[in-house]
Amino acid sequence: MASRRSREYDLILLGATGYTGKLCSEYITTSLPTDLKWAVSGRSHGRLSAVVEELKFFNAERAQPNVEVATLSLDDLRSLANKTRLILNTVGPYHKYSGPVIQACSETGTHYLDVTGETPWVYEMIQKHHDTAKASGAIIIPEIGLESAPSDLLAWTLATLIRETLSSDTKEVIASIHQMDSQPSGGTLATITGILEHYSLAELRKSSAPWALSPVPGPKLSKPVPLSTRLLGVRKTQHLGVLTTSPTAGPNVAIVQRSWGLLGGSRSYGPNFQYHEYMRVKNSLAGSIIHAALCLGVLALIIPPVRWLMQFAAHNFYAPGQGASRDVTAKDAFEVRAVAEADQDVPKPRMAMAKFRHDGGIYYLTGLLLAEAAMVLLTNDDLTTKLGGGLLTPAMLGQPFIDRLRNAGVIVESRIMPE
Repeated sequence: MASRRSREYDLILLGATGYTGKLCSEYITTSLPTDLKWAVSGRSHGRLSAVVEELKFFNAERAQPNVEVATLSLDDLRSLANKTRLILNTVGPYHKYSGPVIQACSETGTHYLDVTGETPWVYEMIQKHHDTAKASGAIIIPEIGLESAPSDLLAWTLATLIRETLSSDTKEVIASIHQMDSQPSGGTLATITGILEHYSLAELRKSSAPWALSPVPGPKLSKPVPLSTRLLGVRKTQHLGVLTTSPTAGPNVAIVQRSWGLLGGSRSYGPNFQYHEYMRVKNSLAGSIIHAALCLGVLALIIPPVRWLMQFAAHNFYAPGQGASRDVTAKDAFEVRAVAEADQDVPKPRMAMAKFRHDGGIYYLTGLLLAEAAMVLLTNDDLTTKLGGGLLTPAMLGQPFIDRLRNAGVIVESRIMPE
């Protein structure tokens, strides 16, 4: 195993010819240091060379990345991992293609970041590779894109603020997708259908159980979810408004729960900590309709003919690798808001609020998150030494990650609410 410092590259972007991969390569070209040693990788030298040629448009004066051709065989991936300190992986669906990438990085001590939202696959990777990665010093962080960096960072920010300001644990964080203008890419649609083909219902139930990704058992629900929320999917809060079921809540909740466990469980956010996530809607009727539609959609996808029809549509009308252009998404915005309650034994516990906002398309934000997280790992030796290795979470990059995001134009703010 080659020492990370002596390797040829600082990072390799795997999957650079895909939709998210191209956006990430553009961000690296325009925003990361010019002395960064990096390469783009995939199966086709011609397509990779075309990406490199396109990058000259964004920064003609900058030395362009090298091209590293590699298949997804384990031998090829081990060789690739040994050339670099870190791999950014945008090859999805992850459950179909990317297990060997994590295995190769875990075995070679190579740091790894991806932007999956596939909880069953993350659960599988934790079971298979966490111990190996921990032993080799490889920091493996899946779900550091739209899922689940914003949610995880907001939960960490609020729990930290409450502890430092109020000397209290956190009892509950409620997050809401306040605004999301962009539409899913072809790869996202293919993943939704493919994951139900790949995992059995028993495997899906096991990986989606409460606290399934946490390394230690989670706390029991001390503050019941309102009955109206459980039946109709609608929840009303003073600070976030009318909320309903969010299709991205599952992966985000699972990662926040893993962060709770990795950061010390009861000693981190608190022994009674709970995290819930929804999305904002105009009124209760709209929320109930959306909740019912999502439930029916999930049930329908369990039926093979419906799933096959969805797969046909995803591959023929909005294929993986396709998505809206940056010009189309330039006026889009993504915002998550969250409110937290301190774990205080008083009639009106203190509250805190936080916001994560980015103006622009969600897939450009995903590329930004990948690249800036990479720079945290590449430039913070004290942090990487402290983290050690293993399958970790976005929140474990903590304040250095938030600082870089703010410098990149992302709004991350928090405050204690008045009494």
